[in-house]
Amino acid sequence: MQMTRRHLAPNEADHELIWLSVSLGSLGLAAAWFALGLPWPRCVFHDLTGHPCLTCGATRATIRFFHGHFLAALRWNPFVFAALCALSVFNVYAFVVLITRAQRLRIVQFTTVERRFVRAAAVTLLALNWIYLLAHSRNF
Repeated sequence: MQMTRRHLAPNEADHELIWLSVSLGSLGLAAAWFALGLPWPRCVFHDLTGHPCLTCGATRATIRFFHGHFLAALRWNPFVFAALCALSVFNVYAFVVLITRAQRLRIVQFTTVERRFVRAAAVTLLALNWIYLLAHSRNF
């Protein structure tokens, strides 16, 4: 895998602007949802099987994360906690890059072996997270 720093090419998608907008828009919608007192999302998998799904506890982990209770967020769903940490880092990076018009980070070479490794690592992390959730299913 090779990364480079460069300015946007003409007609190139501005991923930093797109994903920062999606992230902040999602946060705004979620805040509005709870501010209006709408019902909490239900896990259909948990309702049918009695076992937590792959993302069970994500809403509670996210709420704990944004309230600054990081250990509680980690306990609810470790994968979601890690994703929120990564998203926070990306959002700061995207904001700084957009404000300063700095060069962007881009992956320029991604071999087949590296793609397979990333896929296998993602599946493994999701499986380990689900095992953790199943082991702590009494919390759900």
